[in-house]
Formats: sequence, C-alpha cells, structure tokens
Amino acid sequence: MYTQGELPGPPSTIPMNPVSTTVYGVDPHANPFSNGQLPLPPGFVPPYVPVMMSFPPGYAPPQIPPIIPIPQRPPGCPPGLEYLTQVDQLLVHQKVELMEALLGWETNNQYVVKNSLGQQVWLATEESDFCTRMVCGPLRSFVMHLHDGVGQEVLTLTRPLKCGSCWFPCCLQELEVQAPPGTAIGYVMQDWHPYLPKFTIRDERKRAVLRIVGPFCDCNCCSDVIFKVISLDEASVIGRISKQWAGLDTEMFTDADHFGVQFPMNLEVKMKAVVLAACFLIDFMFFEHSPNHE
Repeated sequence: MYTQGELPGPPSTIPMNPVSTTVYGVDPHANPFSNGQLPLPPGFVPPYVPVMMSFPPGYAPPQIPPIIPIPQRPPGCPPGLEYLTQVDQLLVHQKVELMEALLGWETNNQYVVKNSLGQQVWLATEESDFCTRMVCGPLRSFVMHLHDGVGQEVLTLTRPLKCGSCWFPCCLQELEVQAPPGTAIGYVMQDWHPYLPKFTIRDERKRAVLRIVGPFCDCNCCSDVIFKVISLDEASVIGRISKQWAGLDTEMFTDADHFGVQFPMNLEVKMKAVVLAACFLIDFMFFEHSPNHE
C-alpha cells in the first residue's frame, strides 16, 4: 500500500513524492511554471506569452478605406448600377502597364472607375488576344468587363472590329453596353463628320437619346480635351467627357489616361452607364497611342 502523498509507479520502482525536492534537485514551488506540482525537466521552454506592443508618440494606425454604401435599387435599374442613381460625375483612371511602357508591347488595358472622393467604384478590364492588340492596335475589337468591389460583373462593353477612317461612313465605330451581361441597355455609335468626332448615345432599341461632340484637334498639351455631351438638337450642353492632363512624364512615356465624366443627376441610370462607356471608346480612338503604331 502507498502512504498518503505518494504516487503509484511502475513495478519495481520507488513511489515518487510530488513535493519532494530531491527530483531533479529543484524545489517545485520555486518555479512559477510548475504550479506546485512536479518539477520541470531540463530543457523545458515555457510557452510564449504575447505582450502588448507600444507605439511611438504620434503614431497613427492605418486607415481602412471606407466602404461605398449601395443604395436601394429603383425600378428599372439593372442590378449593380444602383450607385449611378446618386452621382453626377465619375473619374476613370487607366492603370500604367510596366511591360507596355518599357517594351512597347500592347497589353490589356485596365481602368479604375472612381467617384469624386477618389473611392473605387468599379474595376474595368479589357479582354482581347495578343495578336489583335499587336496587329490592329487602337482599332482592335475587345470586350470590357466592369466589376464591383465584390467581383460581380455589372457592365459589359463589346466593341466589334470597325474602320477608323472618315472615308468609310458605312463602317464606323460602335460600342454595345450590356447590364447585366447579355442584356443590351444602350449603344455608342460614331456619326460621320469630315473633321469633328461625333457620337450618338442610343437606348436598347437604338433610338437616339444624346449626342457627343469632340474638338477639331485632340492634342492636349498641358490642358484638358473636352468632349461635350449635348441634347439631340445640339442646343444645350448637359455634360462632358474630359481627357485630363496627367503630367508630362505620364503623357510622353505611357498611354495611361485620366478622364472625367459628367452627366445630369436626373439622367436615366442606363444612359449614365452608356455615357460612361463612351469614355472608353473615346480613349481607344483618340488617346490609345502605342510606340508600335506611331
């Protein structure tokens, strides 16, 4: 039988007293990690206990970007375009592609659509193949996908391969706008003119709604290039698409362009989306310059 305070052990062994100071020659109560029980074996490493970090004076924690609130979708508004109901202007910034800037190889364009506060609303990504980009250059056909912050595709822009010369009025540029993908909500169609860039904004039935008129010269040396959004009778200006001056280094060595798009607050949501889509077509037609095609 074992006396009180002794522990049983294997056969032919001497019972061990948990409070004995003879085991490992250490008093168990003198070690804070032993909890008054068996002494710690040699080489024991106590668990890591994290400590509170101290920050220097004046340290400011990184700010979390604010989430853009999505308003309730009104009747007739395609899903994903709810945000257009509460804005009258957007910013479109093209991303700089290093391979394109260094080697001159045309790559798929990417754009960030922002609001007036600089918050990202959508991300636009071009879909086209390498051969089409290298051979056709700015005249290439493409499909542009616009995704929101959660990755949902809200707009799809389809540009077929068309002629870029005013001498062929039967094959001018156009762009189809879909929201959601597969459902056409409008078109951007180029109008023939001998020296002015002109476009017509049309609804899903290709009925004319608005017009866009650009300047005679699209050179923007240290200034913006304005494309006016006007009524059908061309009597009043209701908005504009402006190619903004992005700086000498950006303008000379890259084709990353910055645009501002303005339209009336009470304009129909679908037509706001089509005016925004016209910005991408204008960029490709007049400002998409590649060293391989100059």
